Amino acid sequence: MLPDSTEHPCRISDLSPDGAVFLTGIEPPVGLSIVAYIDEIGRLEAVTGSPADGGFAVSFRISGPRRERIESRIRSLLEAAGAEDVQPGLAKPANSASHITLPDGRTYPCEVIDVSLSGAALKAGVIPALGTHVLLGRMRGRVVRYLESGVAIEFTRQLDATPTPPNQAR
Repeated sequence: MLPDSTEHPCRISDLSPDGAVFLTGIEPPVGLSIVAYIDEIGRLEAVTGSPADGGFAVSFRISGPRRERIESRIRSLLEAAGAEDVQPGLAKPANSASHITLPDGRTYPCEVIDVSLSGAALKAGVIPALGTHVLLGRMRGRVVRYLESGVAIEFTRQLDATPTPPNQAR
């Protein structure tokens, strides 16, 4: 939400307790105070930064215990996704072997390069068209970008941080 109270939808990339990249069609001026409402995280005050590919960077205005809670929440969401060596932003999955399922039901093996709260980068032998809805394992997503040897997908829902008890399916 901008200072004039207009709201603009966006996707989030490279989320950390310090900031993120907001992928959207608007480019507000650098240094503008905004409010971000992020699913699974909450309301955050931010300052716009430099333009980024497809959007702009922001820096969050949080410190102390609140910053620690946000960092813990991001870490929990990434751990729930099966990431190891969890660092805010992107994490390497514990088991990078997975599969991608196309809308027609065909399934192909893939390697998960990294995963974040909003999506994943995949190395795959098949390259679906931009906008194609796919399944990465059981996570629904949409192809949003081409990579050198694969695709980047955006999850249609945020990752669920609720741990699954052993021997129980989600």
